[in-house]
Amino acid sequence: MLGYWLGAELAINSTYRYVAYGADMHFPERSRLMKHVMQIDQHVRYALVLQVGLGFALAALYGHVPGLSATIWGAAILMAVWLAFIEVVHRRRGTPSGLRLANFDRRMRYLMVAILVAIAVGLVGAGWSMPPWLRLKLALFAGVIASGIGIRLALLRHFRTFALMEKEGPGEETNEIVRRTYVRATSILVLLWIFIAAIVVVSVWKPA
Repeated sequence: MLGYWLGAELAINSTYRYVAYGADMHFPERSRLMKHVMQIDQHVRYALVLQVGLGFALAALYGHVPGLSATIWGAAILMAVWLAFIEVVHRRRGTPSGLRLANFDRRMRYLMVAILVAIAVGLVGAGWSMPPWLRLKLALFAGVIASGIGIRLALLRHFRTFALMEKEGPGEETNEIVRRTYVRATSILVLLWIFIAAIVVVSVWKPA
């Protein structure tokens, strides 16, 4: 699952860099490639949801969280509903309702970060038989989600600038804004990759 996630992130970043530094391309071609980036970005969103649902289902199966079958079914239902929701957000992007849904989706991710951190430090589920390495993994996963939010916020300026370029045509100033946005978003993406690498290490090593 993490390989699927990381592969999608690499494809997104590579194509986005091509767009950001493609001032010599005709703008319609850059715009088409940027739309392709947003299509690939859906795979990252799918991976996040699948990881959360599968993770909690496995934790219940191994007795790390209570509920067993109820928790497993709850995680599966939540995962299906969340996947459907992000697909609606994607298909409605660019519309007023789509923007409202995207804002709601971002606020839900803030909540997810808070829940994961609360479980990781024992504010929630202190009595669960959850080993320290799994709590650490949840904290790292919260870092992944927080990094994803940071990337989204960094890209807001890109989308505003790109919309201006579509109306007035690209110029040196707007091209420079897009390039700077790419560097800023990529810096946060590197942090996200570090969190993912740490999750892999903790999952394999399982420190006490």
